[in-house]
Amino acid sequence: MTATNDLALLSIEDAARLIAARDVSPRELTRLMLDRIKRLDPQLNAYITVTPQAAIAGAADAEQEIEAGRYRGPLHGVPIAHKDLFDTQAVRTTAGSGIFRDRVPDADAAVVERLDTAGATSLGKLGMHEWAYGTTSDNIHFGAVHNPWDLDRVPGGSSGGSGAAVAAGLAFAATGSDTGGSIRMPAAACGCVGLMPTYGRVSLRGAVPLSWTLDHAGPLTRTVRDAAIVLQAIAGHDPRDPVSVDRPVPDYLDGIERGPRGLRIGVPAHDYFWAAAEPGVAAAVRKAIADLEAAGAETREAGFAPLGDYAAAFPPIMFADAAAYHAPYFPSRREEYSPDVAFLLDLGLGTTGQQLAAALKTMREARAGGADALLDGVDVLAVPTMPCQAPTIASARADSPGARMSSITSIFDLTGQPAISVPCGLTSDGMPVGLMFVARQWDEPALLRAARAYEQVRGPWGSPPVS
Repeated sequence: MTATNDLALLSIEDAARLIAARDVSPRELTRLMLDRIKRLDPQLNAYITVTPQAAIAGAADAEQEIEAGRYRGPLHGVPIAHKDLFDTQAVRTTAGSGIFRDRVPDADAAVVERLDTAGATSLGKLGMHEWAYGTTSDNIHFGAVHNPWDLDRVPGGSSGGSGAAVAAGLAFAATGSDTGGSIRMPAAACGCVGLMPTYGRVSLRGAVPLSWTLDHAGPLTRTVRDAAIVLQAIAGHDPRDPVSVDRPVPDYLDGIERGPRGLRIGVPAHDYFWAAAEPGVAAAVRKAIADLEAAGAETREAGFAPLGDYAAAFPPIMFADAAAYHAPYFPSRREEYSPDVAFLLDLGLGTTGQQLAAALKTMREARAGGADALLDGVDVLAVPTMPCQAPTIASARADSPGARMSSITSIFDLTGQPAISVPCGLTSDGMPVGLMFVARQWDEPALLRAARAYEQVRGPWGSPPVS
């Protein structure tokens, strides 16, 4: 790599040290990122909207504050980007849709506000699956987002632009949303870290919803410590968000370096997590778990008796919520939707009240402690993030892979438990594999400790060819 590549692919922490030491300025970092976007994004199509003037102005403001001794912390002056369903004042927010193509909000989403308060500089808005309703980020309105490890493959979805941009060094971090795996799947597919916090931990105010009941907001980053840093900035109660929960926010870096010794990892033996996994995926995840055990972690088999109930309860809730949100536009403007999204919205229109009531009962029981009870005796669960490597764009168009790609991740959107995907190896095709840890509700510290412990055991992670 060249020196500029080295700089662009730093962690947030390393970039922050350079900024704090005045070895690099926020404006230098921002210009570097904008140059890389101009050079590399024509291959990736990770961005829907780039905001160079606002980014440079924001970086200049950060630089002046830092020079005046008003350093805000590790995100101050660091260039990031936002999934294009988080409202941004005076910058269009499309939700990847044709209907919202020219929509310009008059206020920022809560996560945008909080990252701005932390001093981060926004580079623009990132590509995604239309309306966040899919797993490939192959968008008929704005074009397909491409995977930086193989441009013929999807980056996962729906936060595909976020995963591609972070992995390829076009942003130091990105926001994402997760309804059925839309943070963790792109992280697994693109070889970066994706963190879905506990439901209610991060405000959804100002985020275009897919499902009010299942949506989570969280970060995609290059390292676990960076994910903790971003979560620290965006977590916390928001009285203007009806699903935000008023709970204390701990220091997410406290205890994160405890390492694998003494960590108790539950490995569900249920065929649901393993039988459908491609051999290369299963082998990489099992090796990662074995490496943690060899380094001092304790592994034990974990039960998952209600798995079938959880898997069955997820679709009716997502279908019904999505249909309700889209009622002003669908089916009256069906021709402005892609066929795959229209198909899913039709399923929502056909969801019965009885189906929804039964699904909500299962979800409430899971979130009231039923799912956390499955972690009795362990700190975290460890499973594959996705059972497959990222499919090619062509194959995904021929045979929609959404249900398969999200089959494992979606369970934990229903339970509301926090989960994180960390890259744990490459398949024989050279594609990243994600290892997912799951913790009890509100126990992001245990989740981050486990994920960081695996990073310590694994060692440095490489960058994709398009970087």
